[in-house]
Amino acid sequence: MNDISAMNNEATRAFVLSHRNDDVRQLALRGSGTDGVNLPFALNQIAGWQMARTKLPTYAATDGVVYPPHLNMEQCSSEATARYKARIAERHQASLLIDLTGGFGIDFSFIAPCFDHAVYVERNERLCAIARHNFSCLGLANTEVVCGDGEDYLHQLRAQVDSGSTQPASAAQFSRPSSSTSPFIFIDPARRDANGHKVFGIADCTPDVLSLKDELMFVASCVMLKLSPMLDWHAAARAFAPYCREVHIVSVGNECKELLLVLSPEPLAPSSTLSGDGVASSIRLVCANDAEIFEQAVSFDLTPSFAPEPIVAPAEANRATAAISEPFSADEVVGASLCVPNASIMKAGIFTALAQKFGVRAVDRDSHLFLGQQKVNGFPGRQFRIMGLTTMNKRELRERLAGITKANIAVRNFPLSADALRKRLKLKDGGSCYLFATTMQGRHVIFITEPL
Repeated sequence: MNDISAMNNEATRAFVLSHRNDDVRQLALRGSGTDGVNLPFALNQIAGWQMARTKLPTYAATDGVVYPPHLNMEQCSSEATARYKARIAERHQASLLIDLTGGFGIDFSFIAPCFDHAVYVERNERLCAIARHNFSCLGLANTEVVCGDGEDYLHQLRAQVDSGSTQPASAAQFSRPSSSTSPFIFIDPARRDANGHKVFGIADCTPDVLSLKDELMFVASCVMLKLSPMLDWHAAARAFAPYCREVHIVSVGNECKELLLVLSPEPLAPSSTLSGDGVASSIRLVCANDAEIFEQAVSFDLTPSFAPEPIVAPAEANRATAAISEPFSADEVVGASLCVPNASIMKAGIFTALAQKFGVRAVDRDSHLFLGQQKVNGFPGRQFRIMGLTTMNKRELRERLAGITKANIAVRNFPLSADALRKRLKLKDGGSCYLFATTMQGRHVIFITEPL
């Protein structure tokens, strides 16, 4: 029995609806009340719905949605990031969307309404059946499901463009509505190898979009590429030169989730000439964290012949520095606002631009904390009122932390971990006090703060 038939089974459907708020592990031990119920399927649907309540609220609120195996639920985009991609897609003029790596179909289902016609391509027959059913439940009438390999589909599109074919869209023919309509293509390469182990390098993913970039640019008017947030965005942009136009670093709840590249075949005008043969080109860099958006034009060498394969950024790999001005005095620090950039800004490493935009001052070159005279409107991150400042001198610590028994501790550019510092200070976790241990003007200090 396939997933759709199982969901249409009256006993199974009733079991799922009546127990979807229950503990799945306890339900698995039930010996009664499961006659006629496809229990493995039902348990998977209950677990999927419980995950969707927070990750995919629109799906969870839609009757009849079928959820895939747990691994696919874990790997799929959240609704928040899918909606962000839809906002990118709706700025482009193409009438056709092609998703070459459909998966569970979350990104596709939110991007598809931006286009007149949308084609979902996925080689897993089970996921195709689930997607076809769910798109119907979600009321997506402009969609087509193609069960096939995305790379093969791309090659078919290339052949059609070469031949000037104008055949109508057909899943069986792997074709698009018209050769005069260049599609918007979305790709989310699978970041697991044949053994199920996680991979991060672009060339290690499936499909290898680096080897396909010229073919993609021949076929598409625009390509949106979803990559691992572990990658260094500078290297990723250079790897897709000369086509990279936009880089989006997307965080949700201050956790970096995705790195998106927007590629275009249109020529990119150089902004200035660098030394040697390199050419500096301006691309759009967008740092998004929930509703916080910070963007700027970034100019750096995109010369493709020198483009390395993007690698996983090790800890502190993006230690971009911020220019610091005159030294601070303790008097001007107390009462000021401590500004802590969000995860996307930290990933981007654009600290000098941040300081210039919001008129804040860097605490130190590598501390990535900033001071404002008062609360800074629109700052992309959290802000805290500085109630006190202390060095690591034992007597000063006792005086400044007197009466504080618990605190939230964070460290930036500091020799101790948060746990090690908490142990040294003999403080419990939690409370309304926030301690930021960092380096300021060459000294190890702790800011004693409260949220603004």
